[in-house]
Amino acid sequence: MLFMNQDLSFKPVLNERPHVLNAADISRYNLEGFCQPINVFSPAEISEIRAYVNNLIAAMGEKGGYGINCYQARLSGLYDIATNPRILDCVEDLIGPNILCWASAILSKKPHDPKRVPWHQDASFWMLSPARTVTVWLAIDDADEANSAMRFIPGTHKLGPLETSTRDDGASVFHKGTADADALGAPFTNSLKAGQISLHADMLVHGSQPNISDRRRCGLTLRYCPPEVRIIDADWERGVEAIACRGNPGDWRTHPRPDNNDILATTSPVVVANN
Repeated sequence: MLFMNQDLSFKPVLNERPHVLNAADISRYNLEGFCQPINVFSPAEISEIRAYVNNLIAAMGEKGGYGINCYQARLSGLYDIATNPRILDCVEDLIGPNILCWASAILSKKPHDPKRVPWHQDASFWMLSPARTVTVWLAIDDADEANSAMRFIPGTHKLGPLETSTRDDGASVFHKGTADADALGAPFTNSLKAGQISLHADMLVHGSQPNISDRRRCGLTLRYCPPEVRIIDADWERGVEAIACRGNPGDWRTHPRPDNNDILATTSPVVVANN
């Protein structure tokens, strides 16, 4: 449901002197709604992160694949990844020096996972305005077409909120998706090597197919916005646990780095932010 005062338009990035991204990356983000691949973590570093993520998934059992949502303010390991300067330097090139991380999710598709993520626009599910969130997708495993890498429909971030349809076939991770997405253009497969990231706009239509391969496809999503973005629904605001990553957080309620790094030693956050 869209609020009357919710701004879901796209505002092009104007940055003539980016620190990490280049002019082509920013142009692609403006025109197509994403840029990738960006090298962030070395093989040794992502191996350590993968071991940490694997332990979280194992601890959560059946909920591990899609249920580790919004723990960035509850686990020091996830907090430290979300506030990593190399990631933030990329994000700053798109949204400026004041950066909040308000959501995160570990999304792990096992080999032969039959479920798809239907085409959708993230910001149309969120009670935020204006639509200025940038999602970082960190590849924990290599991701490609064979093991169900995320797919984008380039340029759809500039179309505003699109009509949705209900998915009730039991094969979708969630029940709503963008209607008639096949007519919006040819998909782009977001192939990444482990340790690389992509960045995409919050109104870009994206999704993923079932993983029919023998390889897992695991990624960590991190949602970043500048403080001029506002939460426009009081009930929704109670479920958001933002962290101040860089600069001035403005009026946002933020949380300090947690001492805890045991997912079983904390309660599950109230999840409103991921889909």
